[in-house]
Amino acid sequence: MKRNSANKKSNIMLVTKVALGLAVVLSSALSFAKDFNRFVITYKNDKTFSSAKNLIYTAANPSRQLFSNTNTQVTDILENLNSVIVVTTSESLNVNSTEVVIQPEVFHPAPAPVQGFDSSYGMINQITQGLPTPTTVALQRPWGIDAVKAPKAWALGYSGQGVRVAVLDTGIDKDHPALKVNFEKGRNFTTDDSGVADPALFIDEEGHGTHVAGTIAATELEGGFVGVAPKAKLLSGKVCSKEGCSNISIAQAINWAITEKVDVISMSLGGARITPLEQAALTKAEKAGVTVVAASGNDGTAVVSFPAAIETVIAVGATDSKNQKAKFSQWGPELDIAAPGVDVVSSVPQGTGRASIVDVDLGTGFQRINSTSFVGSKAVENAVVGKLKFVGLGKPEDFSGVDLNGFYALIKRGEITFVDKVKNAIGAGAEGVVIFNNTDGLVQGSVSEDGSELTIPVVMIEQKVGDSAVAALQAGKSVQLKVKTEKTDYAGFQGTSMATPHVSGVVALMKSAKKSLTPVQVRSIIKLTATVLTPNDQNQFGAGLINAEKAVTQSLQ
Repeated sequence: MKRNSANKKSNIMLVTKVALGLAVVLSSALSFAKDFNRFVITYKNDKTFSSAKNLIYTAANPSRQLFSNTNTQVTDILENLNSVIVVTTSESLNVNSTEVVIQPEVFHPAPAPVQGFDSSYGMINQITQGLPTPTTVALQRPWGIDAVKAPKAWALGYSGQGVRVAVLDTGIDKDHPALKVNFEKGRNFTTDDSGVADPALFIDEEGHGTHVAGTIAATELEGGFVGVAPKAKLLSGKVCSKEGCSNISIAQAINWAITEKVDVISMSLGGARITPLEQAALTKAEKAGVTVVAASGNDGTAVVSFPAAIETVIAVGATDSKNQKAKFSQWGPELDIAAPGVDVVSSVPQGTGRASIVDVDLGTGFQRINSTSFVGSKAVENAVVGKLKFVGLGKPEDFSGVDLNGFYALIKRGEITFVDKVKNAIGAGAEGVVIFNNTDGLVQGSVSEDGSELTIPVVMIEQKVGDSAVAALQAGKSVQLKVKTEKTDYAGFQGTSMATPHVSGVVALMKSAKKSLTPVQVRSIIKLTATVLTPNDQNQFGAGLINAEKAVTQSLQ
């Protein structure tokens, strides 16, 4: 059973009851870097809310004003939540209304995949075997699609047709080749420096939302790349930016999704706490018949994050291709189901992914080696040759007294992030960075903090090749690398964020089979039909691995 979050005060933000005419002074704890404060005001009953709406200032009716403050304005009305969103630059807020509840804006951590991609799938497999790069060849079908038995559900005649899925995340690349056919609409709920959200700016600057959307409902491309529900429609609500995910933005997006009458809300985001505002929005979604799916978290602890821990939300953990629990996946009594979350290849904003072709010369001539590149790496369309110089783990002290002009920095993975390793190398004048793994396989992630392209190429090579290169350099030999990195529209990530859209996609398949399924029925069916995984003595897998074929079949009963 999931815990009753309403009774877990340590995990719920406090709210303030405000009587008629009472001034609320904004404490410094509620202030952020921006020069405004954003609040949601929730009315206790429908009648009060309806009356308050008539007091809201509009250009057509400037005489009506809900607030005494002249520097306070209502920016949105949440019909489904009996609430209005308020932005003020004032230090106090005077509400001229009957008793209401005021909640401040708070931010949950921004969603991000676990850094690391250890795989022989998709684009990496194509490149290392000498095939054309992903810029000219479509990707093969991601392993997770078969793992959840989505093709067997398609064979029954259900591919998500007639179903609409709202992805609440970092936005979407609506023109991506794999997404543009199924993209229906998007809306931005994140604010600019004035506290106002431009609804049209739902572009994905982080890549996370586009990756999630591809797993849910990418149309099948030549080569086999496809999402779980390739005929479902996608709606994108941008609720997260670099500073995090606002509780108010999340509530606005859920309100929007309810108004849009979507079938599924997919939330690959979360944190240690949930606000009453978000709790109320999720309750409304349940009553409206919308199934909500969320990620359990990536800290590898026995604590399921919110909103996944809420009773009405499907909490998703991550597995690898061997049906083992991912090391990072959080678990506990609230976990409902597991799905593929390791080595997941999916769409990213066009051109932000990177593929690499690398040859190394350890003194016997150039030989092709396995490699990956990183989101944010400079694209090098024509292969360049660089000499390597070993700089340990890439910490600042490792570069002391080292002249990297004309050299690529050879750095071992470990202790500090890829981003910091590369930043330190750039500061030392390196012309490129080669990171070699500290374990078997290869990993892929991001080396850019803001999604922009760096000024140098960055690639990863396998541990054994890196060790050989270090040994050759320490023996006084020259080691050269020939590097080519190309822009792609795909990348591999891992995290419960990547597992969640597999489940959202399966729910879309179920709803295409039987539109009338309620959220309660959906949750019951996915648990009943899951493939049992062990050991599960601490509910590490919930009911087990989600099974689209059985879930769709049961939905038809």
